[in-house]
Amino acid sequence: MPPSSVAPSATATAATAELGGLSTRERYSGLIWLVSAAFFMQALDSTIVNTAVPAMANALGESPLNMRSALTSYVLTLAILIPASPWLCDRFGTRKVFGVAISVFAIGSLLCGISQTLPELVMARVLQGCGGAALMPVGRYVLVRTIDKREFVQVMSTVATFGLLGSVLGPLLGGALVQYTSWRLIFLLNVPVGIVGLWLNQREMPEYRLDKANRFDLLGFLLFAAASALLLAASEFAGDETIRWAQMGALVLAAIAFGAVYIWHSRRTDHPVADLSLLRVRSVWVSLSGNLLTRLGVSGMFLLIVLFLQVGCGWSPLMAGLMMVPQALGSISAKWLVNRLLIRFGYRRMLFGNTLIVSALLAMFALLGPHTPIVLIALLVFVYGGFMGMQYTTMNTLIYADLDIKYASMASSMASTTQYLSMSFGIALATITMQTLLHGQGNAAYVVAFRWTVILLAVITAVASRVFARLDKLPAARVPSPP
Repeated sequence: MPPSSVAPSATATAATAELGGLSTRERYSGLIWLVSAAFFMQALDSTIVNTAVPAMANALGESPLNMRSALTSYVLTLAILIPASPWLCDRFGTRKVFGVAISVFAIGSLLCGISQTLPELVMARVLQGCGGAALMPVGRYVLVRTIDKREFVQVMSTVATFGLLGSVLGPLLGGALVQYTSWRLIFLLNVPVGIVGLWLNQREMPEYRLDKANRFDLLGFLLFAAASALLLAASEFAGDETIRWAQMGALVLAAIAFGAVYIWHSRRTDHPVADLSLLRVRSVWVSLSGNLLTRLGVSGMFLLIVLFLQVGCGWSPLMAGLMMVPQALGSISAKWLVNRLLIRFGYRRMLFGNTLIVSALLAMFALLGPHTPIVLIALLVFVYGGFMGMQYTTMNTLIYADLDIKYASMASSMASTTQYLSMSFGIALATITMQTLLHGQGNAAYVVAFRWTVILLAVITAVASRVFARLDKLPAARVPSPP
Protein backbone atom coordinates (compact mmCIF):
# COMPACT_ATOMS: atom_id res chain seq x y z
CA MET A 1 0.00 0.00 0.00
CA PRO A 2 1.58 3.34 -0.98
CA PRO A 3 1.75 6.31 1.33
CA SER A 4 -1.36 8.20 2.26
CA SER A 5 -3.05 10.12 -0.49
CA VAL A 6 -3.74 12.90 1.99
CA ALA A 7 -1.04 15.54 1.80
CA PRO A 8 0.25 16.73 5.19
CA SER A 9 -0.81 20.21 6.17
CA ALA A 10 1.66 23.01 6.88
CA THR A 11 0.89 22.73 10.58
CA ALA A 12 1.56 18.99 10.55
CA THR A 13 4.82 19.53 8.66
CA ALA A 14 5.97 22.16 11.14
CA ALA A 15 5.06 19.96 14.06
CA THR A 16 6.98 17.06 12.54
CA ALA A 17 10.05 19.28 12.11
CA GLU A 18 9.73 20.52 15.67
CA LEU A 19 9.53 16.96 16.96
CA GLY A 20 12.33 15.79 14.68
CA GLY A 21 14.60 15.10 17.64
CA LEU A 22 12.12 12.67 19.20
CA SER A 23 12.01 8.98 18.41
CA THR A 24 8.92 7.67 16.63
CA ARG A 25 8.02 5.78 19.80
CA GLU A 26 7.86 9.07 21.71
CA ARG A 27 6.30 11.05 18.87
CA TYR A 28 3.46 8.57 18.39
CA SER A 29 2.90 7.55 22.00
CA GLY A 30 -0.80 8.40 21.70
CA LEU A 31 -1.13 6.04 18.72
CA ILE A 32 0.63 3.28 20.65
CA TRP A 33 -1.80 3.73 23.55
CA LEU A 34 -4.74 3.63 21.15
CA VAL A 35 -3.65 0.38 19.48
CA SER A 36 -2.73 -1.13 22.87
CA ALA A 37 -6.20 -0.31 24.22
CA ALA A 38 -7.81 -1.92 21.15
CA PHE A 39 -5.72 -5.08 21.59
CA PHE A 40 -6.57 -5.19 25.31
CA MET A 41 -10.30 -4.72 24.67
CA GLN A 42 -10.39 -7.43 22.00
CA ALA A 43 -8.31 -9.93 23.99
CA LEU A 44 -10.35 -9.28 27.13
CA ASP A 45 -13.60 -9.86 25.29
CA SER A 46 -12.33 -13.12 23.80
CA THR A 47 -11.78 -14.67 27.24
CA ILE A 48 -13.93 -12.82 29.75
CA VAL A 49 -17.14 -14.55 28.63
CA ASN A 50 -15.92 -18.06 29.49
CA THR A 51 -16.35 -17.76 33.24
CA ALA A 52 -19.78 -16.16 32.82
CA VAL A 53 -21.34 -18.96 30.74
CA PRO A 54 -23.36 -20.57 33.61
CA ALA A 55 -24.77 -17.22 34.75
CA MET A 56 -25.59 -16.19 31.18
CA ALA A 57 -27.28 -19.53 30.50
CA ASN A 58 -29.40 -19.20 33.65
CA ALA A 59 -30.43 -15.64 32.80
CA LEU A 60 -31.37 -16.53 29.21
CA GLY A 61 -33.14 -19.77 30.12
CA GLU A 62 -30.66 -22.00 28.28
CA SER A 63 -28.39 -24.88 29.25
CA PRO A 64 -24.64 -24.11 29.45
CA LEU A 65 -23.94 -26.41 26.48
CA ASN A 66 -26.34 -24.42 24.31
CA MET A 67 -24.26 -21.30 25.00
CA ARG A 68 -21.43 -22.62 22.80
CA SER A 69 -22.74 -20.64 19.82
CA ALA A 70 -22.41 -17.40 21.77
CA LEU A 71 -18.72 -18.16 22.30
CA THR A 72 -17.80 -19.43 18.84
CA SER A 73 -19.74 -16.87 16.80
CA TYR A 74 -17.33 -14.10 17.84
CA VAL A 75 -14.12 -15.93 16.90
CA LEU A 76 -15.70 -17.27 13.72
CA THR A 77 -16.62 -13.76 12.61
CA LEU A 78 -13.11 -12.52 13.32
CA ALA A 79 -11.45 -15.23 11.25
CA ILE A 80 -13.81 -14.71 8.32
CA LEU A 81 -13.73 -10.91 8.12
CA ILE A 82 -10.09 -10.14 8.94
CA PRO A 83 -8.90 -10.78 5.32
CA ALA A 84 -11.12 -7.92 4.13
CA SER A 85 -9.30 -5.33 6.28
CA PRO A 86 -6.48 -4.52 3.80
CA TRP A 87 -8.95 -3.58 1.06
CA LEU A 88 -11.02 -1.53 3.49
CA CYS A 89 -7.92 0.45 4.46
CA ASP A 90 -7.04 0.98 0.78
CA ARG A 91 -10.55 2.17 -0.02
CA PHE A 92 -11.59 4.20 3.03
CA GLY A 93 -8.38 4.96 4.95
CA THR A 94 -7.02 3.68 8.24
CA ARG A 95 -8.54 6.37 10.45
CA LYS A 96 -12.07 5.86 9.18
CA VAL A 97 -11.84 2.04 9.22
CA PHE A 98 -10.43 1.97 12.75
CA GLY A 99 -13.04 4.45 13.98
CA VAL A 100 -15.91 2.47 12.46
CA ALA A 101 -14.46 -0.74 13.90
CA ILE A 102 -14.43 0.73 17.41
CA SER A 103 -17.98 2.03 16.99
CA VAL A 104 -19.35 -1.28 15.71
CA PHE A 105 -17.56 -3.17 18.48
CA ALA A 106 -19.02 -0.85 21.13
CA ILE A 107 -22.54 -1.08 19.67
CA GLY A 108 -22.27 -4.87 19.52
CA SER A 109 -21.14 -4.89 23.16
CA LEU A 110 -24.14 -2.76 24.16
CA LEU A 111 -26.52 -5.14 22.38
CA CYS A 112 -24.84 -8.12 24.07
CA GLY A 113 -25.38 -6.50 27.45
CA ILE A 114 -29.10 -5.99 26.90
CA SER A 115 -29.81 -9.30 25.10
CA GLN A 116 -32.81 -11.20 26.43
CA THR A 117 -32.53 -14.43 24.40
CA LEU A 118 -29.71 -16.61 23.05
CA PRO A 119 -30.39 -15.74 19.37
CA GLU A 120 -30.20 -12.05 20.26
CA LEU A 121 -26.89 -12.62 22.04
CA VAL A 122 -25.45 -14.57 19.12
CA MET A 123 -26.37 -11.85 16.63
CA ALA A 124 -24.86 -9.22 18.91
CA ARG A 125 -21.66 -11.27 19.20
CA VAL A 126 -21.47 -11.46 15.41
CA LEU A 127 -21.78 -7.66 15.27
CA GLN A 128 -19.00 -7.42 17.87
CA GLY A 129 -16.83 -9.62 15.68
CA CYS A 130 -17.50 -7.40 12.66
CA GLY A 131 -15.92 -4.53 14.56
CA GLY A 132 -13.20 -6.56 16.23
CA ALA A 133 -12.04 -8.04 12.91
CA ALA A 134 -10.40 -4.74 11.91
CA LEU A 135 -8.90 -3.75 15.26
CA MET A 136 -5.86 -6.03 15.33
CA PRO A 137 -4.75 -6.05 11.64
CA VAL A 138 -5.30 -2.31 11.12
CA GLY A 139 -3.53 -1.51 14.38
CA ARG A 140 -0.52 -3.63 13.42
CA TYR A 141 -0.41 -2.17 9.92
CA VAL A 142 -0.47 1.43 11.13
CA LEU A 143 2.37 0.73 13.56
CA VAL A 144 4.43 -0.85 10.78
CA ARG A 145 3.89 2.22 8.60
CA THR A 146 4.51 4.75 11.38
CA ILE A 147 7.11 3.39 13.81
CA ASP A 148 10.80 3.30 12.93
CA LYS A 149 11.94 -0.24 12.15
CA ARG A 150 14.59 -0.09 14.89
CA GLU A 151 11.90 0.58 17.49
CA PHE A 152 9.16 -1.64 16.06
CA VAL A 153 9.94 -4.72 18.16
CA GLN A 154 9.92 -2.69 21.38
CA VAL A 155 6.62 -1.05 20.43
CA MET A 156 5.03 -4.39 19.54
CA SER A 157 6.20 -5.71 22.91
CA THR A 158 4.22 -2.95 24.60
CA VAL A 159 1.12 -3.60 22.49
CA ALA A 160 1.35 -7.38 22.91
CA THR A 161 1.67 -6.96 26.68
CA PHE A 162 -1.70 -5.22 26.82
CA GLY A 163 -3.20 -7.96 24.68
CA LEU A 164 -1.80 -10.59 27.02
CA LEU A 165 -3.13 -8.74 30.06
CA GLY A 166 -6.58 -8.76 28.47
CA SER A 167 -6.53 -12.51 27.82
CA VAL A 168 -5.16 -13.36 31.28
CA LEU A 169 -7.32 -10.96 33.29
CA GLY A 170 -10.44 -11.83 31.29
CA PRO A 171 -11.46 -14.98 33.20
CA LEU A 172 -10.55 -13.41 36.55
CA LEU A 173 -12.48 -10.20 35.87
CA GLY A 174 -15.38 -12.14 34.37
CA GLY A 175 -15.66 -14.31 37.46
CA ALA A 176 -15.54 -11.30 39.77
CA LEU A 177 -18.19 -9.38 37.80
CA VAL A 178 -20.50 -12.40 37.71
CA GLN A 179 -20.05 -13.12 41.41
CA TYR A 180 -20.43 -9.58 42.72
CA THR A 181 -22.47 -7.71 40.06
CA SER A 182 -24.02 -8.95 36.79
CA TRP A 183 -22.73 -10.76 33.70
CA ARG A 184 -24.15 -7.94 31.58
CA LEU A 185 -21.40 -5.59 32.83
CA ILE A 186 -18.88 -7.80 31.02
CA PHE A 187 -20.17 -6.35 27.76
CA LEU A 188 -21.39 -2.93 28.90
CA LEU A 189 -17.92 -1.92 30.13
CA ASN A 190 -16.77 -1.85 26.50
CA VAL A 191 -19.08 1.09 25.73
CA PRO A 192 -17.20 3.84 27.66
CA VAL A 193 -13.89 2.33 26.54
CA GLY A 194 -15.10 2.58 22.95
CA ILE A 195 -16.05 6.25 23.40
CA VAL A 196 -12.54 7.05 24.66
CA GLY A 197 -11.12 5.04 21.75
CA LEU A 198 -13.08 7.11 19.23
CA TRP A 199 -11.70 10.31 20.74
CA LEU A 200 -8.12 8.97 20.59
CA ASN A 201 -8.66 7.74 17.04
CA GLN A 202 -9.53 11.24 15.82
CA ARG A 203 -6.47 12.68 17.56
CA GLU A 204 -3.77 10.08 17.07
CA MET A 205 -4.56 7.75 14.15
CA PRO A 206 -2.66 8.57 10.93
CA GLU A 207 -4.43 8.32 7.58
CA TYR A 208 -3.11 5.80 5.05
CA ARG A 209 -5.10 4.94 1.94
CA LEU A 210 -4.89 4.57 -1.82
CA ASP A 211 -6.04 7.27 -4.25
CA LYS A 212 -7.85 4.51 -6.12
CA ALA A 213 -8.39 1.17 -4.39
CA ASN A 214 -8.10 -2.08 -6.29
CA ARG A 215 -11.23 -4.05 -7.04
CA PHE A 216 -12.34 -6.14 -4.06
CA ASP A 217 -11.80 -9.88 -4.57
CA LEU A 218 -15.32 -10.95 -3.60
CA LEU A 219 -15.03 -14.51 -4.94
CA GLY A 220 -11.72 -15.04 -3.17
CA PHE A 221 -13.17 -13.61 0.03
CA LEU A 222 -16.13 -16.01 -0.09
CA LEU A 223 -13.87 -19.02 -0.79
CA PHE A 224 -11.46 -18.05 1.98
CA ALA A 225 -14.32 -17.38 4.39
CA ALA A 226 -15.95 -20.73 3.60
CA ALA A 227 -12.70 -22.64 4.18
CA SER A 228 -12.04 -20.80 7.47
CA ALA A 229 -15.61 -21.24 8.73
CA LEU A 230 -15.65 -24.96 7.92
CA LEU A 231 -12.32 -25.55 9.67
CA LEU A 232 -13.50 -23.69 12.75
CA ALA A 233 -16.77 -25.62 12.71
CA ALA A 234 -14.78 -28.87 12.50
CA SER A 235 -12.73 -27.84 15.53
CA GLU A 236 -15.96 -27.26 17.44
CA PHE A 237 -17.04 -30.84 16.67
CA ALA A 238 -13.65 -31.99 17.99
CA GLY A 239 -14.36 -30.17 21.24
CA ASP A 240 -17.66 -31.95 21.85
CA GLU A 241 -17.83 -34.58 24.57
CA THR A 242 -19.06 -37.11 21.99
CA ILE A 243 -17.02 -36.55 18.87
CA ARG A 244 -18.97 -36.88 15.64
CA TRP A 245 -16.19 -38.12 13.39
CA ALA A 246 -18.27 -38.35 10.20
CA GLN A 247 -19.53 -34.78 10.40
CA MET A 248 -16.11 -33.47 11.40
CA GLY A 249 -14.43 -35.32 8.53
CA ALA A 250 -16.96 -34.01 6.03
CA LEU A 251 -16.35 -30.45 7.20
CA VAL A 252 -12.57 -30.84 6.94
CA LEU A 253 -12.81 -32.29 3.42
CA ALA A 254 -15.12 -29.48 2.34
CA ALA A 255 -12.72 -26.92 3.84
CA ILE A 256 -9.80 -28.47 1.95
CA ALA A 257 -11.82 -28.33 -1.27
CA PHE A 258 -12.67 -24.64 -0.79
CA GLY A 259 -9.06 -23.93 0.13
CA ALA A 260 -7.77 -25.65 -3.02
CA VAL A 261 -10.18 -23.66 -5.17
CA TYR A 262 -9.02 -20.47 -3.47
CA ILE A 263 -5.35 -21.28 -4.20
CA TRP A 264 -6.26 -21.82 -7.86
CA HIS A 265 -8.26 -18.58 -7.87
CA SER A 266 -5.58 -16.47 -6.11
CA ARG A 267 -3.02 -17.34 -8.79
CA ARG A 268 -5.35 -15.99 -11.47
CA THR A 269 -6.35 -12.68 -9.93
CA ASP A 270 -4.24 -9.55 -9.63
CA HIS A 271 -5.33 -8.54 -6.12
CA PRO A 272 -6.43 -11.59 -4.08
CA VAL A 273 -7.96 -11.13 -0.65
CA ALA A 274 -5.07 -13.16 0.84
CA ASP A 275 -1.96 -12.81 -1.31
CA LEU A 276 -0.30 -16.23 -1.18
CA SER A 277 2.62 -14.89 -3.24
CA LEU A 278 3.90 -13.38 0.01
CA LEU A 279 4.80 -16.92 1.06
CA ARG A 280 7.71 -16.66 -1.37
CA VAL A 281 9.34 -14.44 1.24
CA ARG A 282 11.03 -16.91 3.57
CA SER A 283 10.43 -14.92 6.76
CA VAL A 284 6.70 -14.69 5.93
CA TRP A 285 6.00 -18.39 5.46
CA VAL A 286 8.26 -19.32 8.37
CA SER A 287 6.43 -16.82 10.57
CA LEU A 288 2.97 -18.08 9.56
CA SER A 289 3.74 -21.81 9.69
CA GLY A 290 5.82 -21.51 12.87
CA ASN A 291 3.08 -19.41 14.45
CA LEU A 292 0.49 -22.02 13.50
CA LEU A 293 2.46 -24.95 14.97
CA THR A 294 3.47 -23.08 18.12
CA ARG A 295 -0.06 -21.91 18.90
CA LEU A 296 -1.35 -25.40 18.13
CA GLY A 297 0.76 -26.58 21.05
CA VAL A 298 0.27 -23.72 23.52
CA SER A 299 -3.20 -22.25 22.87
CA GLY A 300 -5.00 -24.88 24.95
CA MET A 301 -2.70 -24.49 27.95
CA PHE A 302 -4.63 -21.66 29.58
CA LEU A 303 -7.82 -23.73 29.60
CA LEU A 304 -6.00 -26.88 30.70
CA ILE A 305 -4.25 -25.22 33.63
CA VAL A 306 -7.44 -23.59 34.95
CA LEU A 307 -9.41 -26.87 34.71
CA PHE A 308 -6.53 -28.89 36.13
CA LEU A 309 -6.34 -26.66 39.20
CA GLN A 310 -10.13 -26.74 39.73
CA VAL A 311 -10.99 -30.34 38.88
CA GLY A 312 -7.72 -32.12 39.48
CA CYS A 313 -6.53 -30.19 42.52
CA GLY A 314 -9.86 -29.01 43.96
CA TRP A 315 -9.07 -25.28 43.80
CA SER A 316 -11.82 -22.66 43.74
CA PRO A 317 -12.47 -20.80 40.45
CA LEU A 318 -11.19 -17.57 41.97
CA MET A 319 -7.90 -19.17 43.10
CA ALA A 320 -7.45 -20.82 39.70
CA GLY A 321 -7.99 -17.47 38.01
CA LEU A 322 -5.51 -15.78 40.32
CA MET A 323 -2.87 -18.30 39.32
CA MET A 324 -2.93 -16.81 35.84
CA VAL A 325 -1.61 -13.50 37.17
CA PRO A 326 2.02 -14.78 37.46
CA GLN A 327 1.85 -15.67 33.77
CA ALA A 328 1.03 -12.06 32.88
CA LEU A 329 3.72 -10.74 35.21
CA GLY A 330 6.27 -13.08 33.68
CA SER A 331 5.39 -11.98 30.19
CA ILE A 332 5.56 -8.29 31.06
CA SER A 333 8.93 -8.76 32.78
CA ALA A 334 10.47 -10.63 29.85
CA LYS A 335 9.09 -8.67 26.89
CA TRP A 336 11.48 -5.81 27.48
CA LEU A 337 14.37 -8.21 26.78
CA VAL A 338 13.15 -9.19 23.32
CA ASN A 339 14.77 -6.32 21.41
CA ARG A 340 18.17 -6.86 23.04
CA LEU A 341 18.06 -10.61 22.49
CA LEU A 342 17.09 -10.18 18.84
CA ILE A 343 19.99 -7.79 18.29
CA ARG A 344 22.36 -10.32 19.82
CA PHE A 345 21.03 -13.62 18.44
CA GLY A 346 18.83 -12.73 15.45
CA TYR A 347 15.43 -14.18 14.63
CA ARG A 348 16.60 -17.70 13.74
CA ARG A 349 18.57 -18.50 16.89
CA MET A 350 16.15 -16.58 19.11
CA LEU A 351 13.05 -18.45 17.90
CA PHE A 352 14.75 -21.83 17.64
CA GLY A 353 16.10 -21.70 21.19
CA ASN A 354 13.08 -20.03 22.79
CA THR A 355 10.65 -22.51 21.20
CA LEU A 356 12.63 -25.44 22.63
CA ILE A 357 12.61 -23.80 26.07
CA VAL A 358 8.83 -23.29 25.85
CA SER A 359 8.34 -26.96 24.94
CA ALA A 360 10.50 -28.02 27.90
CA LEU A 361 8.47 -25.83 30.25
CA LEU A 362 5.26 -27.35 28.88
CA ALA A 363 6.59 -30.81 29.69
CA MET A 364 7.43 -29.66 33.22
CA PHE A 365 3.73 -29.05 33.89
CA ALA A 366 3.39 -32.86 33.82
CA LEU A 367 5.25 -32.90 37.15
CA LEU A 368 2.45 -30.99 38.91
CA GLY A 369 -0.08 -32.70 41.13
CA PRO A 370 -2.67 -31.98 43.83
CA HIS A 371 0.02 -31.77 46.52
CA THR A 372 2.44 -29.52 44.64
CA PRO A 373 3.09 -26.35 46.70
CA ILE A 374 1.34 -23.25 45.39
CA VAL A 375 4.65 -21.37 45.31
CA LEU A 376 6.19 -23.89 42.90
CA ILE A 377 3.15 -23.79 40.61
CA ALA A 378 3.21 -19.98 40.60
CA LEU A 379 6.95 -20.00 39.83
CA LEU A 380 6.52 -22.38 36.88
CA VAL A 381 3.59 -20.34 35.54
CA PHE A 382 5.68 -17.15 35.89
CA VAL A 383 8.66 -18.55 34.00
CA TYR A 384 6.40 -20.08 31.34
CA GLY A 385 4.65 -16.72 30.89
CA GLY A 386 8.01 -14.97 30.46
CA PHE A 387 9.24 -17.20 27.66
CA MET A 388 5.80 -17.24 26.01
CA GLY A 389 5.77 -13.44 26.02
CA MET A 390 9.09 -13.40 24.17
CA GLN A 391 7.81 -16.09 21.80
CA TYR A 392 4.66 -14.20 20.81
CA THR A 393 6.43 -10.88 20.28
CA THR A 394 9.22 -12.39 18.19
CA MET A 395 6.82 -14.45 16.05
CA ASN A 396 4.50 -11.49 15.49
CA THR A 397 7.30 -9.19 14.28
CA LEU A 398 9.14 -11.76 12.13
CA ILE A 399 6.58 -11.57 9.33
CA TYR A 400 7.58 -7.93 8.63
CA ALA A 401 11.36 -8.44 8.83
CA ASP A 402 12.07 -8.86 5.08
CA LEU A 403 8.79 -7.60 3.65
CA ASP A 404 8.35 -4.51 1.53
CA ILE A 405 6.29 -1.89 3.33
CA LYS A 406 3.69 -2.02 0.51
CA TYR A 407 2.65 -5.48 1.74
CA ALA A 408 2.45 -4.68 5.45
CA SER A 409 -1.35 -4.46 5.51
CA MET A 410 -1.78 -7.82 3.74
CA ALA A 411 0.80 -9.46 5.99
CA SER A 412 -0.95 -8.13 9.09
CA SER A 413 -4.27 -9.53 7.88
CA MET A 414 -2.78 -12.95 7.12
CA ALA A 415 -0.99 -13.04 10.49
CA SER A 416 -4.16 -12.20 12.41
CA THR A 417 -6.23 -14.79 10.54
CA THR A 418 -3.58 -17.48 11.15
CA GLN A 419 -3.52 -16.54 14.83
CA TYR A 420 -7.26 -17.00 15.37
CA LEU A 421 -7.44 -20.20 13.33
CA SER A 422 -4.49 -21.76 15.19
CA MET A 423 -5.90 -20.71 18.57
CA SER A 424 -9.15 -22.47 17.77
CA PHE A 425 -7.35 -25.59 16.58
CA GLY A 426 -5.07 -25.56 19.62
CA ILE A 427 -7.95 -25.44 22.06
CA ALA A 428 -9.73 -28.20 20.14
CA LEU A 429 -6.59 -30.35 20.14
CA ALA A 430 -6.12 -29.95 23.90
CA THR A 431 -9.78 -30.78 24.50
CA ILE A 432 -9.90 -33.86 22.32
CA THR A 433 -6.64 -35.16 23.81
CA MET A 434 -7.94 -34.74 27.35
CA GLN A 435 -11.17 -36.53 26.45
CA THR A 436 -9.26 -39.42 24.88
CA LEU A 437 -6.89 -39.85 27.81
CA LEU A 438 -9.45 -39.33 30.57
CA HIS A 439 -10.46 -42.71 32.03
CA GLY A 440 -12.88 -42.19 34.90
CA GLN A 441 -14.25 -39.10 36.57
CA GLY A 442 -12.08 -38.83 39.68
CA ASN A 443 -9.51 -36.17 40.42
CA ALA A 444 -6.62 -38.62 40.01
CA ALA A 445 -7.80 -39.63 36.52
CA TYR A 446 -7.97 -36.00 35.51
CA VAL A 447 -4.43 -35.36 36.75
CA VAL A 448 -3.07 -38.30 34.72
CA ALA A 449 -4.87 -37.13 31.56
CA PHE A 450 -3.55 -33.59 32.09
CA ARG A 451 0.03 -34.85 32.40
CA TRP A 452 0.00 -36.87 29.18
CA THR A 453 -1.77 -34.05 27.34
CA VAL A 454 0.87 -31.45 28.18
CA ILE A 455 3.61 -33.87 27.13
CA LEU A 456 1.96 -34.24 23.71
CA LEU A 457 1.57 -30.47 23.41
CA ALA A 458 5.25 -30.07 24.33
CA VAL A 459 6.25 -32.39 21.48
CA ILE A 460 4.13 -30.44 18.98
CA THR A 461 5.68 -27.17 20.15
CA ALA A 462 9.18 -28.61 19.82
CA VAL A 463 8.42 -29.46 16.17
CA ALA A 464 7.81 -25.74 15.56
CA SER A 465 11.47 -25.08 16.39
CA ARG A 466 12.45 -27.00 13.25
CA VAL A 467 10.37 -24.57 11.19
CA PHE A 468 12.12 -21.57 12.69
CA ALA A 469 15.50 -23.25 12.11
CA ARG A 470 14.92 -22.90 8.37
CA LEU A 471 14.96 -19.11 8.46
CA ASP A 472 18.41 -18.66 6.94
CA LYS A 473 18.75 -21.88 4.95
CA LEU A 474 18.40 -19.84 1.75
CA PRO A 475 18.50 -16.09 1.11
CA ALA A 476 15.16 -14.45 1.76
CA ALA A 477 13.12 -14.00 -1.40
CA ARG A 478 11.51 -10.72 -2.32
CA VAL A 479 8.07 -10.25 -3.80
CA PRO A 480 8.40 -8.24 -7.01
CA SER A 481 7.06 -4.71 -6.83
CA PRO A 482 3.71 -4.28 -8.49
CA PRO A 483 3.66 -2.54 -11.88
